[in-house]
Amino acid sequence: MTQRSAESYDRLAPEYTARIAGELVHKPFDRRILERFATLAGKRGEVLDLGCGPGHVSRFLAERGVSVTGIDLSMGMIEEARRLHPDIAFSRESMLALEGHSGRGGIVAFYSIIHIPLDQQGPMFEHWLNALVPGGFLLISFHIGETDRHLEELWGEPVSLDFLFFDREEVGQRLKASGFQILESHEREPYPGVEAETRRGYILARRPI
Repeated sequence: MTQRSAESYDRLAPEYTARIAGELVHKPFDRRILERFATLAGKRGEVLDLGCGPGHVSRFLAERGVSVTGIDLSMGMIEEARRLHPDIAFSRESMLALEGHSGRGGIVAFYSIIHIPLDQQGPMFEHWLNALVPGGFLLISFHIGETDRHLEELWGEPVSLDFLFFDREEVGQRLKASGFQILESHEREPYPGVEAETRRGYILARRPI
């Protein structure tokens, strides 16, 4: 995410929280794969929730016994997350390099790579790999499609946001090229009336032991 995108999310943070913070209740597949990730990664050590937004994924993992820290470049989002979940650690940082983070048992990035251009994803994934312990797990989700979208307005707020869409197999190839082992790869149709009408991709991977 660029600083310009972060500033857009700063403006969106209250409305984003009102609309998104409770979304997992309506997404059974997302809950199932997050539960699987929690079972696997929680045994390896602390988990990083990248692009954590208002902290709902962090909360879901914490309720399943996972030690988790949420990271987001938007201070507005971090403030919302801290307000809603004062018992969980949240930090304003970039997820591109994860400086100062190592020895993590897992990384989850739910719809966080949608603002990361392709030429930055390879180096970013390598940083993520290096932040994990051997055998540590990664779970990412993203929108599937061929046409990116640029928004200048969202929910009544002026923004400058590029939403990038990906091919699931190509994301998997970039992860493998960065050193990850792919364990699972899924697609699903959108939940009508719950989320944007786009197909969703999920990849569960790990750092080889």
